[in-house]
Amino acid sequence: MGKRLYHEIAAELPIIDYHSHLSPAAIAGNHRFANLTEAWLDGDHYKWRAMRANGVDESFCTGDRSPESRFIKWAETVPNTIRNPLYHWTHLELSRYFGIDKLLSVTTAQTIYDQCSSILQEPASSVCGLLSKMKVELICTTDDPLDSLEHHKAINANPAGLRVYPTFRPDKAMDMRSAVNFNAYVDKLQELTGIAVRNVSDYLAALKQRHDAFDAVGCRLADHGLEYFPNSNYTQHEIDIIFAKLRSGNAPDSLQADQFRSFLLHEIALWNHEKKWVQQYHLGAIRNNNKRMFSTLGPDTGWDSIGDFPHSRSMAAFLGRLDEHDQLARTILYNLNPADNEVFASMAGNFNDGTIAGKIQYGAAWWFLDQKDGIQKQLDTISNIGLLSRFVGMLTDSRSFLSFPRHEYFRRILCNILGDEMEKGELPNDFNLVAELVNNVCYTNARNYFNWKSN
Repeated sequence: MGKRLYHEIAAELPIIDYHSHLSPAAIAGNHRFANLTEAWLDGDHYKWRAMRANGVDESFCTGDRSPESRFIKWAETVPNTIRNPLYHWTHLELSRYFGIDKLLSVTTAQTIYDQCSSILQEPASSVCGLLSKMKVELICTTDDPLDSLEHHKAINANPAGLRVYPTFRPDKAMDMRSAVNFNAYVDKLQELTGIAVRNVSDYLAALKQRHDAFDAVGCRLADHGLEYFPNSNYTQHEIDIIFAKLRSGNAPDSLQADQFRSFLLHEIALWNHEKKWVQQYHLGAIRNNNKRMFSTLGPDTGWDSIGDFPHSRSMAAFLGRLDEHDQLARTILYNLNPADNEVFASMAGNFNDGTIAGKIQYGAAWWFLDQKDGIQKQLDTISNIGLLSRFVGMLTDSRSFLSFPRHEYFRRILCNILGDEMEKGELPNDFNLVAELVNNVCYTNARNYFNWKSN
């Protein structure tokens, strides 16, 4: 029954990928990759981590070795990824994009590299062609408030084409670890907006201008990457002092930093509610743990891990403060530590108020959890504690244009779970009933939940 659910319902549905890290410039320019290494290995810290674990020198991961030699090292690694999701993803991507059903290994590497690199030169294998092949209907990228948005404007100038919208991700706007970096950010914000930032009110006005600019090009989502929800009480006077301290070149202490983040998160959440956006909170990552490699390569190069932060009380306080005044926007909560599954799913239920179906969502299995076991556990948790039927489904969270078979991976897992339970008698043997759930979770719920304007 799982096979029938997948092949008759899930397989042909379009893809809405509402959280990715794809390059809008590459989409606007309809970029064509020079070779398979550029398309597959560049920027993919999942693969880099596996290669490092397999004893591959860093020069083949992020270094300046030839594209061909880097790919060979990846091919040597792939057989050692058995039972890691990379093994499934690798072969799904080879099959779906390139029609290659051989197993990748050092023996097949050269043939596969040559064949795929050749296919990537064809017009149908440009960035837009690859997205079309996977039936991608809509993508949300992840964008800093300072991003120009010029590429989104160019893409959406064609009303009949692929829809690509930005997501407002102000992590850098509330990063106070370095007063030098913070002030450089504020200076760029001043230049972009034309607003002289002399105090906190000016800073909010400048960020709000960018929030408005994102909305004008179709943005309907905000996103925050946080270790945990900050939950420190503050007064406006204290916030004024903290901001003045930063602008004078001095970093705040830990309490002040927590107060300032609490303040900014709340203010941005009010804007999200006002505009009927969806806000996403990705919680629980410890980033840049390897200081030696971070100092060499910078962020997002594969040195992050799962954290063990307490979340429940601070999350309840943050959401509750907004809900108390009926200012809580539609919200998606993502956890990185699987020990927090039930915490997050049950917390979402506290703030569903009947105004919108699935208003507060327990989000898809994220990052280290977007593998078979993690996806199954997320689906089981939302089923046990919430409503699976209202779940807005999967996303890639990827920088790779070859990552969209991850939606197939998710859809097969979902259909297998439901089909198996139908065969066991744990669910009704009513194909149409369960097929409607599959359709909704894989596509329709996301289409209806987000407040995008139709073309």
